[in-house]
Amino acid sequence: MFRPSRIEIDRAAIAHNIKELKSRIPQDIMAVVKANAYGHGAVEVANIALKNGATMLGVALLEEAIELRDAGIEAPILVMEAQFPQYAGIAAEQDITLSVFSAEWLKEATPYIEEKPLTVHVKVDTGMGRLGLRTREQLDALLEEAGDTFVIEGIYTHFATADELNSDLYYTQQERFERLMDGLHERFRYIHTSNSAGAIRMAGQDVPYNLVRVGIALYGLYPSKELETLYTFLRPAFVLKSQLMQVKLLEAGQTISYGATYTTTEDEWIGTVPVGYADGWLRKASGFEVEVGGIRCPIVGRVCMDRFMIRLPKEFPVGTDVTLVGGNIDIDELAAHLETINYEIVCQFTNRLPRHYV
Repeated sequence: MFRPSRIEIDRAAIAHNIKELKSRIPQDIMAVVKANAYGHGAVEVANIALKNGATMLGVALLEEAIELRDAGIEAPILVMEAQFPQYAGIAAEQDITLSVFSAEWLKEATPYIEEKPLTVHVKVDTGMGRLGLRTREQLDALLEEAGDTFVIEGIYTHFATADELNSDLYYTQQERFERLMDGLHERFRYIHTSNSAGAIRMAGQDVPYNLVRVGIALYGLYPSKELETLYTFLRPAFVLKSQLMQVKLLEAGQTISYGATYTTTEDEWIGTVPVGYADGWLRKASGFEVEVGGIRCPIVGRVCMDRFMIRLPKEFPVGTDVTLVGGNIDIDELAAHLETINYEIVCQFTNRLPRHYV
C-alpha cells in the first residue's frame, strides 16, 4: 500500500452480528455477500459468517458465486439475480443454486445441463415488481417442467417495505405468497421471505418458513431508521480512514478546489486528504465532516477525483489519521447528507481502497 487510504473491517464485529442474529432467529441463516459483501470483502465475510452460524450464502451474480467456489468455499450458494439459460450448466457443475421464475427458462436451460442436475430456488414476485413469477398457474407449470434435470429446492419472495413499520404492503405480500403456496409447503426444502428487516420482525412468530436472508444487519448496519431500536445489538464493521498528506496555512481570500466554491475568510489551516470520487467518496460529500484528532472538520471546496480538502482548527502533523466513516462519523449521517441509504455508501467504494481485516 503506497498511500494511506484504506478500509478497515472488524472481523469480530461481523462474528458478533451473526451470532446475535442466530440467537434471535430460529430459522437457518443465509449470509448475503453479494456486491463484495456490501463492500466488506466477499470471501473473508463468507468464511466468518459460515464459521459463526450461517449455513448458506447469497450472491447476485454467477461470477460472485464462482469467486467463492474458487476460494475453496463449499457451502450452498444461491444466486438471486436472473441468469441466462446458457450458463445453467456452469452453475450445475459447480454446485451453485440459481433462481428461476418460469417454465420457459427451464426448457431453454435443459440442453446446457449435462451430468449434474441444477439446483434452483423459485422466485415469486408478490409486490416488488422486479424478478419472479406471479401466479399459481406459472408455478405449477414450472414444477411440471422440472423433471430430473432440476432439483427444485426452495421458493422465496422479497418484501418491498419490510423496513417500514406501518406498511400495509408488507402484510399484503405475505398474504399473496401464502395464497400461492397453498398446499405446497412440503414440496420445498427451503421457504424464505425475509431479509434483515423482515427476519427480526418475524422473530418469535409461528411462520412456515425455515430460512432468512441476512444482508445489511450482518455488517452491523440498520435496515432503516425506523427499525433502529430492534437492532441495538449490532456492531458496525466498516471504517474508512486516510491521513493528512499536506497541511498549510492559507490567508483570507484564498479559494479551494474546482470552481472556487470555497474562499477562506481568515487565516485557515487547510489539510489535504488523498481520497476522492474515483475511490467512491462522492463529490456530494462536499460540505460534510470528517474526524481528525477526535475533532470533526468540514470538507471545504469540491471533492476531487483523488483528494479533498478540510478546514482544520489548528495545525496537525502530516500523517495524522483522518476518519471518513466510523468513530464519531456515523454512516447514516453521511447517507442523509448524500441523500441515500447506508447500503449504497458501503457498496460504492472501489478496489482502489484496500480492505484490511482487523
